[in-house]
Amino acid sequence: MADEAIERPRRSPWAFFGLVVVLSVPLYVLNPLVHAAGMPKNMPVLDAALAFVPFAAAAILTARREGAPGIGRLLRRAVDLGRIGRKTWYLPVFLLAPGTLLASYGLMRLFGVQVAGQPRLPLAAMLVLPLVFLVAAAGEELGWTGYATDPLQERLGALGAALVLGTVWWAWHLPSIVQSGQPPVLVALGALAAIGGRVVWVWIYHGTGRSVAAIIVVHALANVCGSFVPSVPTGAGGPVTVVLAVTVTVLWGARTLARFRFAGRARADASP
Repeated sequence: MADEAIERPRRSPWAFFGLVVVLSVPLYVLNPLVHAAGMPKNMPVLDAALAFVPFAAAAILTARREGAPGIGRLLRRAVDLGRIGRKTWYLPVFLLAPGTLLASYGLMRLFGVQVAGQPRLPLAAMLVLPLVFLVAAAGEELGWTGYATDPLQERLGALGAALVLGTVWWAWHLPSIVQSGQPPVLVALGALAAIGGRVVWVWIYHGTGRSVAAIIVVHALANVCGSFVPSVPTGAGGPVTVVLAVTVTVLWGARTLARFRFAGRARADASP
């Protein structure tokens, strides 16, 4: 808890967002010039470097305010699974991504939706990619979740923070999404998936005791599922994700996304 008291003061999410943009622009410019066939989800090659920009921005701002000890505290958030008190929260951590994919696939089959397939991955890539995606997710979430989420929530509440963060997160990915060749419908659905997904992730973040490591796992699994099942693009999960986001907001409250609406009633009903 002492670390938290040191971490939180004076953090500006707006300065963080601005620095993320500044650091990302060179990669946006270079990405169309670098080509490699068979990348997961048709992603541009330099997205592998882009994934570490949020951490770089967070580290720069943290070093300026808190020095090397602050960077150490930030890095330790990548392995803070010990914050998870109720172990039932591991269920949404590990099941959210595959559950969303299965539900999206079912809806696509039900309504006869056909989309262009993504590259099929060789076995060697399938064995290595989970670790690659885990490291890349850490590069992103140490910034988005570890640095920006709490100060945003202090200003806007949990739902407001999630909506702003999800919108910025999607816009940050937009140049790569366009370069990957996704049609406009999938781009729009991807926006729903990113913004709605961030609402659900903030809910998980609070439910797991503000564990950044938990969100790193959620993020990595989302990328793994989207890459290993070529017939279901990431954006196809938009409608399912929005339903989940609305559900958790109604049940846990927009202000905190952490207080189950019926918890008090359930305890009262259980009293003799």
